Amino acid sequence: MDFELSDEQRAFAETTRAFAREEWLPHAPGWDEREEFPVAALRRAAELGFAGIYVGEEFSGSGLGRLDATIIFEELAAACVSTAAYLSIHNMAAWMIDRFGTREQRARLLPKLTTMAHFASYCLTEPGSGSDAAALAARAVRDGDEYVLNGTKAFISGGSVSDIYVTMVRTGGAGPGDISCFVVEKDAPGLSFGKKERKLGWNTQPTAMVIFEDCRVPVANRLGEEGEGFKIAMAGLDGGRLNISACSLGGARACFDATRDHLLERRQFGQPLADFQALRFKLADMATELDAARLMVRRGAASLDAGDPEATMHCAMAKRLATDAGFHICNEALQLFGGYGYLKDFPIERYLRDVRVHQILEGTNEIMRVIIARRLLGR
Repeated sequence: MDFELSDEQRAFAETTRAFAREEWLPHAPGWDEREEFPVAALRRAAELGFAGIYVGEEFSGSGLGRLDATIIFEELAAACVSTAAYLSIHNMAAWMIDRFGTREQRARLLPKLTTMAHFASYCLTEPGSGSDAAALAARAVRDGDEYVLNGTKAFISGGSVSDIYVTMVRTGGAGPGDISCFVVEKDAPGLSFGKKERKLGWNTQPTAMVIFEDCRVPVANRLGEEGEGFKIAMAGLDGGRLNISACSLGGARACFDATRDHLLERRQFGQPLADFQALRFKLADMATELDAARLMVRRGAASLDAGDPEATMHCAMAKRLATDAGFHICNEALQLFGGYGYLKDFPIERYLRDVRVHQILEGTNEIMRVIIARRLLGR
């Protein structure tokens, strides 16, 4: 086992950190306050190759691995968790097209996604099917060279602003083997959006329902064959869980660094907070949890890169641990900042609000336990 990053990985980690600190961090509080989707900032990230991190180089992707992606997302999220998380979803959707699309689909769609001339969303969850994703009800019926889609997707990041929606809908009976995957483009007739949701965090990315009412989508926009959609959706989520875990690491690390500085500077009872043993122990636990979570995320990424048969379980383990630890570290940081941590003049509360949802999305942490237990017990 080699726990060290390669020279190349250290180089792009440093490049990403410098970019995030200069281009995102100064603006993140304002984006959050105004609920602004930072299009220009995302496109600047795309100029560095961050919009198609593990998309193949043939169609303008960076051709990197899943471990590389976790390094990049941790650095970006240390500046703005919400914006990094949207970029992670965009990457997941782009990879699904690269992995399961035809050459024509890849050539037509990927160059605009990897530059972020176009933005992408992933549409699986519905009002009536969240954790039970295979129970989705949205349906597509073939009509000649088109499919007619009807149904609603819920909690869609980028809903109304994205240009393409990688969407799972039912094309047959009631089982997971009757679900297919489509790329729905924003100008598709019959596509509309619900109101922008009002959220606790993730304010730099709009969230809305995506509504299909006799929405016509060309057969040429189907990814894979009919009935392969659930398999495609789950394959995307393995990497998505690692990405969102890495975003939790970035937010937690930013809070940890701020807390360490605060303990050294703040004085109470005639001495620095750093001299109180109880607070030193808290900081030690935060550092240990952060390091353990990072190791789990990187093991999951290495497993996915290697095609390990246990990769899905490793990704679920990493997601469960890292997102729980990420929120706990941010919450401990707020406590150690005291009243200042609760103020919007300081960054802790923003990180706390943004990482909280990571324990819910890409499969709740309860579902991660289901996946792990099923693999361990064989049922």
